[in-house]
Amino acid sequence: MIVYQSSKKGFTEDVISNQIDAKIYDMVLQRLGRKTGQSEIDSWKNSLLFMNNILIGEDIPGDAQVSVEFQIPLTSKRIDFIISGNDEEGNDNVVIVELKQWQKAELSNRDGIVKTHMQGRLVETTHPSYQAWSYAALLKGFNQTVYDEGIMLKPCAYLHNYERDDVIVNEAYKDYIKKAPVFLREDALKLKDFIRKYIKFGDRTNIMYRIDHGKIKPSKHLADSLASMLKGNKEFVMIDDQKVVFERAMALAQRTSEEEKYVLIVEGGPGTGKSVVAINLLVEMTKKGLVAQYVTKNAAPREVYASKLTGTLKKTEYNNLFKGSGAFVDTKENTFDALIVDEAHRLNLKSGLYGNLGKNQILEIMHAAKFTVFFVDDLQKIHIKDVGDKRRIQIHAEEEGAHVETLSLKSQFRCNGSDGYLAWLNNTLQIRETANVYHNPEDFDFQIFDSPTELRTAIEEKNKGYNKARMVAGYCWDWISKNDPGAYDIEFPEEDFQMQWNLTKDGPAWLVAEGSIEQIGCIHTCQGLELDYVGVIVGDDIRYEGGKVVTDVYNRSRNDNSIRGIKKMLKENPEEAKELADRIIKNTYRTLMTRGMKGCYVYLVDGKLSQLFQSRIMKL
Repeated sequence: MIVYQSSKKGFTEDVISNQIDAKIYDMVLQRLGRKTGQSEIDSWKNSLLFMNNILIGEDIPGDAQVSVEFQIPLTSKRIDFIISGNDEEGNDNVVIVELKQWQKAELSNRDGIVKTHMQGRLVETTHPSYQAWSYAALLKGFNQTVYDEGIMLKPCAYLHNYERDDVIVNEAYKDYIKKAPVFLREDALKLKDFIRKYIKFGDRTNIMYRIDHGKIKPSKHLADSLASMLKGNKEFVMIDDQKVVFERAMALAQRTSEEEKYVLIVEGGPGTGKSVVAINLLVEMTKKGLVAQYVTKNAAPREVYASKLTGTLKKTEYNNLFKGSGAFVDTKENTFDALIVDEAHRLNLKSGLYGNLGKNQILEIMHAAKFTVFFVDDLQKIHIKDVGDKRRIQIHAEEEGAHVETLSLKSQFRCNGSDGYLAWLNNTLQIRETANVYHNPEDFDFQIFDSPTELRTAIEEKNKGYNKARMVAGYCWDWISKNDPGAYDIEFPEEDFQMQWNLTKDGPAWLVAEGSIEQIGCIHTCQGLELDYVGVIVGDDIRYEGGKVVTDVYNRSRNDNSIRGIKKMLKENPEEAKELADRIIKNTYRTLMTRGMKGCYVYLVDGKLSQLFQSRIMKL
């Protein structure tokens, strides 16, 4: 999606007439559905004035196309400035310019990372050349049109306030500067020459229109790329905060010791790349000779990964890399150099089939390793026994005598890269109040269906070809078919709808099992994993009444272990139990409704809740 687009001539007129910031502000509001803070408005006004100075003159054609704030497909990342046109040979070229208003920076000893002041403090961030190159790599990786039609992407960075020093152009960054040249305050004419090299003639073939409306490549899923990654191939380009987290974790893993242990807590919502960073850490640490393991409480990701690695790794090799969270009850202190804990919000106190082993999984994992990294999202706690929230991990790390650091992942790669969709979902489910009252369906394919039958038909259609669409539901129906294979679990007789919960034989690997489109999954078989399209049946454990989204734990199935013990709690401490049940149910639907990379389709049993969601979708 392009926020602002014009010819070079039109862009220049908008800048000279002092209209450029107002026009972009209006388009952000119209196309992205959000208002913009004054600091971002000022940055447009300032940086685009400098870019206009670069473009002035007849040597860059007036009919070249300028695009500002272009959102890369399937991500939340936006490219600052693009100019498109043709070179001497008639090739279609796109010059990508990452704009920075930096004045100073400091060196970092980590790959592709610099330090600079943002919002009043010194922070680590990606080098501008790394950022420009990674955005170009993302665009090429997601957009089939760029690849098929031979469109050339030429990234660079322009720091128009930065005086030359030995930081930004330091030898340590030469590989990324070679991929995406960096131009400083004194380099305006060099940047002009760089653009002229690729934009000799105007954009006569609507290059950015073709890209913006072009075919998107089939989405790359972590599970499908795992085997290649374990062989050392770089399947995913880590961008911005992902790169910062990865490099910091690698530095701490190599610094830590038995005498001085470190714990890194990484917060990140659905689709921010927690699992991608975690697997990359496992690969890189193993490559460097560190004894490391990837840990999850939820069996589903491990079973799916195991199915994808059949024939690549022996079972013993797999078991040496991937572990459940209860595997460290009796582990000797500091056995591992590093443990990488994904979905840490799902950790329990006790381990074992009957929950009677050990004392505390968080402490046991920390005790077993010199360095531990926990990837956590407090809003994905969906079980009465889940204890792995950020605050508790910090407390236990201090008990263990470890140094604690906290970082965040914010770049969105699921839900079509729509940060607004996640904020809207939190607001509509009344999990957290946000400014996103309405959802723009152009941002992410969210649809409400009037019947479960229509929903099933839509998901079956989306599953054709790639096997990347499934139906899931809240745990409001008993699992009858577990003991009676001929019985149906979820039925809507008036809609002629009958389906079973996912079969026992598939277990946690249901998401990728052959023919599993015929069954419905639940939170326990899809959390930590992703689909292209997810169809969600929202049960009668949540409804809308009296202006509030309310939950009813009594409408959960008796087979649902996630709320086992809640009735006893309701008698002993009703207020606390009700708050816990409400949080579990809402978090469950939030998690289910964020499994899709491209779309989420829903059927809501409660008619009033369905009407609420419908009323919060913008009419196009």
